[in-house]
Amino acid sequence: MTVALSTTPARADTIAPATPVAQGRPAGTGTTTSSSPAGQPAAPDATAPSSAPERITVTARLDRARSALQPSTGATVYNFSRTAIETVPGGDNAPLNGVLLQAPGVTQDSYGQIHVRGDHNEVQFRLDGVQLPEGLTVFGQTLMTRFADSLSMTTGALPSEYGFLQAAVIDITTKNGTTNAGGDASVYGGARDYFFPSLQYGGHHGKWDYFATGDFLHDRMAIENTTPSFNAVHDLSNQYHALGHLRYTADEDTRISLIAGVSNAEYQLPNNPGQQTQFQQPAYSGSALAQQLAGSVDSAGLDERQKEITDFGILSLQKEIGKFSLQTSAFVRYSSLRYSPDMLGDLVYNGIAQQAARSVFSSGSQSDVTWRINRRHTMRFGYQAFVERNVSKTDSLVYQQAGVDADGEPVYGDNPVSIHDGSGRTGWIWGLYAQDEWKPLRSLTVNYGLRLDGVDEYTHQKQLSPRLNLVWTPLRGTTLHVGYSRYFTPPPFEVVSGTSVSRLDGTSAAAPGTRNDTVKAESDHYFDAGITQQILPGWRASFDAYYKLAHNLIDEGQFGAPIILSGFNYRRGQVNGYEVSTSYDRGPLSLYGNMAWSRAIGKDITSAQFNFAPDDLAYIQQRWVHLDHDQRWTASAGGSYTFFHRTGHPTRLSATMVYGNGLRADSDIPNGAKLPQYVTFNLSLVQSFRDLFHVPFLKRTQLRLDVTNLFDRTYELRDGSGIGVGAPQYGLRRTILTGISQQF
Repeated sequence: MTVALSTTPARADTIAPATPVAQGRPAGTGTTTSSSPAGQPAAPDATAPSSAPERITVTARLDRARSALQPSTGATVYNFSRTAIETVPGGDNAPLNGVLLQAPGVTQDSYGQIHVRGDHNEVQFRLDGVQLPEGLTVFGQTLMTRFADSLSMTTGALPSEYGFLQAAVIDITTKNGTTNAGGDASVYGGARDYFFPSLQYGGHHGKWDYFATGDFLHDRMAIENTTPSFNAVHDLSNQYHALGHLRYTADEDTRISLIAGVSNAEYQLPNNPGQQTQFQQPAYSGSALAQQLAGSVDSAGLDERQKEITDFGILSLQKEIGKFSLQTSAFVRYSSLRYSPDMLGDLVYNGIAQQAARSVFSSGSQSDVTWRINRRHTMRFGYQAFVERNVSKTDSLVYQQAGVDADGEPVYGDNPVSIHDGSGRTGWIWGLYAQDEWKPLRSLTVNYGLRLDGVDEYTHQKQLSPRLNLVWTPLRGTTLHVGYSRYFTPPPFEVVSGTSVSRLDGTSAAAPGTRNDTVKAESDHYFDAGITQQILPGWRASFDAYYKLAHNLIDEGQFGAPIILSGFNYRRGQVNGYEVSTSYDRGPLSLYGNMAWSRAIGKDITSAQFNFAPDDLAYIQQRWVHLDHDQRWTASAGGSYTFFHRTGHPTRLSATMVYGNGLRADSDIPNGAKLPQYVTFNLSLVQSFRDLFHVPFLKRTQLRLDVTNLFDRTYELRDGSGIGVGAPQYGLRRTILTGISQQF
């Protein structure tokens, strides 16, 4: 059965977030695996030991117990099964954000960013229920789609076990060697030098099982084009990724697992040809120095580069003891970002050539416990704690101010000077929670709890947050939910810089202002309500509405040439919207469609004010403005049909659509304009063969053809204006990619 996308408000009896609802089976049971053609069961492994069924049973039971540790009662969950992931154009080769764009309320942005329900980057990622600390990656994605056996996106009024980043929780159920035994080698590529070989292999021996995957990506489309042309200028990237999973099942109630990953990516930053030389200070444009440097470098020939590295590891112990279930984990993550400028070019166009480097090292622990008291009450409690070290260094080449002219405009010397700045800080964030899932009636579930969070980094704050969710099933196939959550969101450590603003005073890179109040934690009141209806077998529909009232709303922007996001606060913020979703899954046919409306506004910037022009600060202090990532209408849809689905050579045809009515841009007021709407269509054709070469150790062979932006629509994600927007970016033009994968 092919499942494109399934949605539901999680109930007390739902195994969330790892259960594809339309399939009704917990992920990890071995029924649907990455190695199976759509609609076909996995081929039996002739080399598998006789204990394989028992192993799979134990694996499935422990997977269900792990999922039950963190239910999403009352929240809204969108599930992607393994088959659904393979149906998205590109399949396992597709970036993770490309898969998530098929969920309601997810808006695409430049640099591969996504926004969920009007928030900027408040999305947390979990691997098998363990939250991964935030890192510094801007362009690349550390987590690979092919590592996921299934994944879910949980949003809405979250129960108290979810803290810190709460716009959405992306939980990836990883592949393992028991249910994904064997290997798969693939080569994928095509337009714009796209070359993407990959390898994965899993297996088990005794009480151990293992799974590993790695890939290399070379292309010329890693970052959005700054022009509407078919090919970007200076956009080469080379990326390496590796992820592994090792597990030891001591007995039917005890399991130890280790997950580790490495990502190393180098990027050329696309150039914008035909730009006029201008410095950060407007007075430069007519100065003698600007005239002297004019024509010394072409904006199409700049050589700016950025390198991003991420390494992480998670060690977990899962234990079942009578009425208690436990998972406790320790984790580490290191990430770094280094920007290398075009020394002369950045001086000519920006008035500063800055080598910038940031790194964050995070370590911590997470524990979750479930106590099944009786049929009506299930208690859950636990904690999360992160210790983080943030280091920031810059070496800036600038021109020193030598005086002022007759009009009072600054005059600069001809010889650049170098200014070094650096800072480091260690801090920590922590959270405790407790909640009770109570069933006063058979059709009614009440989940209530408390969460206490604190942050001691650049800011020192804490908050006690109540959570309440109700789920009511008045009729078979009808589920209503309503919830309230108090949220506390610490500012991500990696987007807060401790560098000194005053060091560049009196230079060609002087900031628009000097005020630099500390970025504070965001505090929200979040309300959510919705309904899910099973209309016919295989056909369901849902409606969800939400409202967020924020204090110290956190936003992020790019200020300066380095592509490093910096955080700031709006004193007040409001985000509200609604989502409509439907899906149909029957036999070889799957269809789904989503539509969302959202409004996100803010007022009065109260931190990192030096990044903004005084006139903009004065305007925003008294008036509401749209957030730069505010997009009113977002929609996605897709479908797939598998021909010959009962044979060993199925053919799957699938298509997806993404629509947006435009992000924000500046007019005569900040973020006062909207970019034009756009719609793109993608197409995928996959042909599978069960035993193409008639060789015993070669299993499924798969050929695929994917077309992105089928009708070659030219559309603009950003025009270079807006609060915290650094450059224009255009969506990818028509791209044709092909691939072959061989299972063994």
